[in-house]
Amino acid sequence: MTAFSPRPTEPKFSEPKFSTGRTGSLPPADSRERVSSWMKSFQDRVCQGLEATDGLGTFKQDAWERPEGGGGRSRVMRDGNVFEQGGVNFSEVWGKDLPPSILAQRPEAAGHSFYATGTSMVLHPKNPYIPTVHLNYRYFEAGPVWWFGGGIDLTPYYPFDEDVVHFHKTLKQACDRHDPEYYNTFKLWCDEYFYLKHRNETRGVGGIFFDYQDPSGVLYPISYPGSQMDAFDPKTATPAAKHSVKVGKVPDRSWEDIFSFSQSCGSAFLPAYTPIVEKRKNLEYGERERNFQLYRRGRYVEFNLVYDRGTIFGLQTNGRTESILMSLPPLVRWEYDYQPEPGSPEARLYDIFLKPQDWINWKA
Repeated sequence: MTAFSPRPTEPKFSEPKFSTGRTGSLPPADSRERVSSWMKSFQDRVCQGLEATDGLGTFKQDAWERPEGGGGRSRVMRDGNVFEQGGVNFSEVWGKDLPPSILAQRPEAAGHSFYATGTSMVLHPKNPYIPTVHLNYRYFEAGPVWWFGGGIDLTPYYPFDEDVVHFHKTLKQACDRHDPEYYNTFKLWCDEYFYLKHRNETRGVGGIFFDYQDPSGVLYPISYPGSQMDAFDPKTATPAAKHSVKVGKVPDRSWEDIFSFSQSCGSAFLPAYTPIVEKRKNLEYGERERNFQLYRRGRYVEFNLVYDRGTIFGLQTNGRTESILMSLPPLVRWEYDYQPEPGSPEARLYDIFLKPQDWINWKA
């Protein structure tokens, strides 16, 4: 059986779905087929766009199966003109045993089989003046529980103000087509999520991040893993939580609404990122810039292995290790107690770009 042939062990798409007060409404009977189809077509479009931008590299596909149910398509580019290594993955998995990370947050899913699908991407360019970029959009179902999640963030090494502003404005335009508070809330959540607590710095300049989006209408659920706070307590609430409380519940959000929003966010990727690549790919750099890029890539490794929930979910569900760790860069270095030289381009990254900023209204 191939990864995408009939799936005799998978829970049937037409199995009864149960309603609870928390979810409020149910997805359509063909929800899984529709999301899966879009995720695969999105993977195709992104790979085609990135190959055109690179001009030399192509993605090699590795189809795989998960013994417990499901499979995926891992696509990796190596040694292109622009991208030293990059991967664009699609996966869909299902089974009877929910991972602990899900049950801890949504105990009402206990006893139900689950289905999860998503497309994820990480690109590590050769040129230190081109930022690393990450993207992930996903969907989860288990009995009465379902949600959409995902996001995109940018990790520059030698950032240009106009590039960061362009990236954020493109994402805001996609969000604004659905709700004027989506970008404001999910930008703050991204700053919070892609944060290395042990380094006291953000991973990069952020973007948007959201999870557990269902018809409850709450943009930032109090049960968000790792939040460890009461969203209504100003002493413990994060900026994202405070803003979500201020906004209140978004009424009448259906499965179709949230699915459409996720699609818009995905479609914004190429317009947000490829113009930055085109501007910076021919800039000359030397050993100093390359060494700093490799050093900062170490932060990427630290985040993905310590904090990233997608990595944790994949390992807990016996996902394919090669695909889960595809996000790690091919080359990286660590340096003991590195301190950037005051006034240097490297110091500017630390002083400005590794702290949350209002990029939409940014004045250099």
